[in-house]
Amino acid sequence: MKNGVKMLDIAEKLGVSVVTVSNALAGRDGVSDSMRRKICEVAEKMGYKPSNTRSSKKKTILPNSIGKSVGILTSERFVGPRGTFYWELTVNISNKLSQMNVFTVYECVTAENENNGTLPNMLTEKKADGVIVIGQVHRPYIEMLSRVDVPVVFVDFYDSRYDVDSVNSDSFNGSYILTDHLVNMGHKKIGFFGNFNATSSINDRFLGYLKCLIENGLEYHREWTLDDRDDRGILYTKINFPSEMPTAFVCNCDETAFRVIAALKSKGVRVPEDVSVVGYDNYTVSSISVPAITTMEVDIRKMAEVSVELMVKKLANPSYSEGRRIISGKLIIKNSVLDLNGGRLNV
Repeated sequence: MKNGVKMLDIAEKLGVSVVTVSNALAGRDGVSDSMRRKICEVAEKMGYKPSNTRSSKKKTILPNSIGKSVGILTSERFVGPRGTFYWELTVNISNKLSQMNVFTVYECVTAENENNGTLPNMLTEKKADGVIVIGQVHRPYIEMLSRVDVPVVFVDFYDSRYDVDSVNSDSFNGSYILTDHLVNMGHKKIGFFGNFNATSSINDRFLGYLKCLIENGLEYHREWTLDDRDDRGILYTKINFPSEMPTAFVCNCDETAFRVIAALKSKGVRVPEDVSVVGYDNYTVSSISVPAITTMEVDIRKMAEVSVELMVKKLANPSYSEGRRIISGKLIIKNSVLDLNGGRLNV
């Protein structure tokens, strides 16, 4: 080693075997949490640096996170099956926490507990040293979470009234780009699907859509802004359309776009020949839909990485703060938009 410190030196310092030191630094089983923490702290103080081998890259060992546990909290309305956006986001965050040598505790907040302001068990029973909240919870619940005595990070939502760090996709700019894509394809009558009172991300996506209309001198029609869910975030089972239809809809997410396309087809409306539809997220339904949905891809891996790195920093220093982190996405063009400039499908 360049600095002369070997695992043997750490083992002799602590009176343990080299195997124990190796297992602790590599994040393997067989070492108690207290001993693992002690070994990592001594290794850091002695200036130990692992060799640049494949095995040494398997886990990122951060002494300040050893033995810590982080709770992942989600409102039940955002809990979906495998392959949905929030499922993928939760899995990515959980995997990243594991790579950082942090334990994960998962809990779903029921509508009753959210409405009653009941704190999750992970906090009342002190099972979590920090909490990552995914999706959206109502403002009274946000206020309660903002007062807990452990670090909190919001993911995919925020509330400007409260000083809580958050990691969000660039919803405002992403929706602007989607709407502008429709404008470039010759669309002048563009509607929006999504209840902007339901979540901060839908609100930002609506505002991005509106900004694009304004900048392009297009008229905003209130009757073309349609709710896909109630204010609690529960999706409607039936989709209603206005009597006079736009030529395109910007949908707040791929799931809504998928349901809009199905509802249009049931009315005999062709997509995209009669009405074009774009979504947001670029997850499973955008590809299995017929036609496949043009959408804005959210960089879930980056969101998970930034969320976990932020939480680990806050575990090490509870006063650490980064405010609101914005993660950019990219436009993914598929088959759900008609080019009105030439009457061609935009693929």
